[in-house]
This record gives sequence, C-alpha cells and structure tokens, in this order.
Amino acid sequence: MNGLFICLYLDEDVNVLVAQLLRSRGFDATTARDAGQLQATDAEQLAYAVSQGRTLVTHNRTDFEELVVDYFNSGQIHYGVIFAVRRSPQDLAQRCY
Repeated sequence: MNGLFICLYLDEDVNVLVAQLLRSRGFDATTARDAGQLQATDAEQLAYAVSQGRTLVTHNRTDFEELVVDYFNSGQIHYGVIFAVRRSPQDLAQRCY
C-alpha cells in the first residue's frame, strides 16, 4: 500500500499507461478515457475532477493555471492540479511513488 492520500484524475494529455502503472502500485488513479471525458474542454475536465474529489494531473500548464486562478478568485474549491513535465509514462508514474 502507498502513502498517497489523494485520488488522481489524468486528463487526456497524460498517457493512460501512467494510470495503469499507478493502479498496479495501489494508487487510486483514473483517466479521462475511463471517465468518458475525452474531448471535454479544460474547464469541463477540472469540473469533472472536482465533482469526483480528485486531483487533476495534466501536462497542459498554460491553460490550467488560468483555470486554477479563476477557481481561487471566485471562491471555488478544487482538489489540486499537478502540472507534470512530459516524460515517459514509466518515469512519470515512478515520480508519484
């Protein structure tokens, strides 16, 4: 069992293999594909993550930084956003262990 206490939601920019690798290590990780959220807008992706109580993992820092600021400025709550540098799925998953 791992010590991670958050549930992860990987948007469609993050390779689905990352979620598979994390789940194999006992993490709670799901993807936009798993959730039927492919082709959803960035705002919809964040709203979905919030609705599920999940931390969003994305490579799309530029767009999501603005959304996060908008959330804070409007008093909305989210469960965090992890801006991941593009790396191989294995390397990205290992950085979460």
